[in-house]
Amino acid sequence: MKKIGFIGIGVMGKSMVRHLMRHGYEVSVYNRTKAKAQEIIDEGALWCESAGECAKGQDAVITIVGYPKDVEQVYFGEDGILENARPGAYLIDMTTTSPQLSQRIFEKAKEKGLHALDAPVSGGDTGAKNGTLAIMVGGEKQAFDDCLPIFEAMGKNIVYQGPAGCGQHCKMANQIAIAGTIAGVCEAIAYAKAKGMDPQVMLDTIGSGAAASWQLSNNGAQILKGNMDPGFFIKHFIKDMSIADEEAQAAGLQLGVLDEALRMYRELAEKGLGDLGTQALIQYYED
Repeated sequence: MKKIGFIGIGVMGKSMVRHLMRHGYEVSVYNRTKAKAQEIIDEGALWCESAGECAKGQDAVITIVGYPKDVEQVYFGEDGILENARPGAYLIDMTTTSPQLSQRIFEKAKEKGLHALDAPVSGGDTGAKNGTLAIMVGGEKQAFDDCLPIFEAMGKNIVYQGPAGCGQHCKMANQIAIAGTIAGVCEAIAYAKAKGMDPQVMLDTIGSGAAASWQLSNNGAQILKGNMDPGFFIKHFIKDMSIADEEAQAAGLQLGVLDEALRMYRELAEKGLGDLGTQALIQYYED
């Protein structure tokens, strides 16, 4: 496979396209706002005027868009991927979206002789830039094996999770774990400040023990710098946690930590902070 269509040139998509091109793939791109893709077009990516055009004639089509409604549109909409991809092509949705939607795409793709994989990622903009994303893949095992070189161009921890939808379920578990961890980091910082401690000394100390985590080392550092720029948007984290909450309720689970984190983030979004990074949860405690 050498020809890839890539739809969704956002915070992460731009870096992912760069890695694919560096690995020798011919990449065609589509984004609702062309200006956001101009940088990689200048670097050699081929511009397409629609999702359908981007899907035509490709060996594989990758999508990483914002919300489930966006996934629905690019796959099932007029001039969408499913109507334009050539038989035998691989459709890889790397958006974090509904497991049920991933299963729908898989079934419709199968009817058309296409191979669909749900492959959400973790690692944020840093992982995308460094080519070290964790990639959680659901779908048929043979399709996963066939697409492994593509995944290896963008990530390091690439794991087949099971049938269609299982990649999304793994990502939900990932987001549930993050929700509790980032809240814990913010509470530790709030506590240290309230007790007159140097929060940097505190983070350096507990970061080498059992409390160590990516969230503590990375987002904790950003919080102390006062940097709330998004490695991952609050508004997208709310979307992810909302899906996880719906899936948990469907399974008869009550996940109190997830529910509380989701409530806090929604409160920040209501104050107009949805475009900040997830580390901006500290503002909930400062308020």
